[in-house]
Amino acid sequence: MAEYRIDELARFAGTTSRNVRAYQERGLLPPPRKSGRVGIYTETHLARLRLITSLHDRGYTSAQITELIAGWEQGRNLAEVLGLEEALNSPWTDEIPTYLPTEQIRAFLAADLNADPTLFDRIVRLGLLRPEGDQCLVPSPQMISTVAELVRRGFPLADLLTLHEAISPAIDDVARRMVEAGSARLIEQHGEAWLPSATEVGEVTELLQRLRQLAMSSVQGLLAHAMERHVADVMGEHLVRVIKQQGPDAARGGPP
Repeated sequence: MAEYRIDELARFAGTTSRNVRAYQERGLLPPPRKSGRVGIYTETHLARLRLITSLHDRGYTSAQITELIAGWEQGRNLAEVLGLEEALNSPWTDEIPTYLPTEQIRAFLAADLNADPTLFDRIVRLGLLRPEGDQCLVPSPQMISTVAELVRRGFPLADLLTLHEAISPAIDDVARRMVEAGSARLIEQHGEAWLPSATEVGEVTELLQRLRQLAMSSVQGLLAHAMERHVADVMGEHLVRVIKQQGPDAARGGPP
């Protein structure tokens, strides 16, 4: 299980260290494990913090959130509650956001940025980089690494960003549809106002974790098969164009 210091926890949850401390004081967030004088937080804290942040974004006050969580925990084992929250809200990727010097990033992209200085701002708008002083937070190092390799192989950065802009909304739509389908199934089975009882928490947590695995594997499988089809189609179209350019003799397999 990943471990975080308070600044890292706040950054990953999209909030501030000050808010983390305030939530702890109000009893919304469990205290961290102590390692000497340093508080160590885990993914269960990150899951709870993301839930609190989401409720705040929906317009709930701190007092309302406190009441909601207190009511949710009443009569239930806190460890079970946190386990369910972790299953709902914990990261679906093992990637750990990292920092890189802004100048290092600009230097690497110098050729493309010299041709179009607006590309850096475009990268930031897409959320691929988040400037913080003289450094940039990289939410997905794997994504940036892929972009870097494609740029080295000659792909224009502008084209890669256009591709990302086209693909990202479609992926987001697929993810929302899958989450809504799971939510609709639980509501259909248990009703609009259902929350799992103490005896149901473990079962629901296990179900959610399994659904996560199935969702990821099914999407990867669908993408792999779709790529196979489109590679064959695009290659076939290319070969047809080559044959046509070479003339009728090539189309018949060449002269006897």
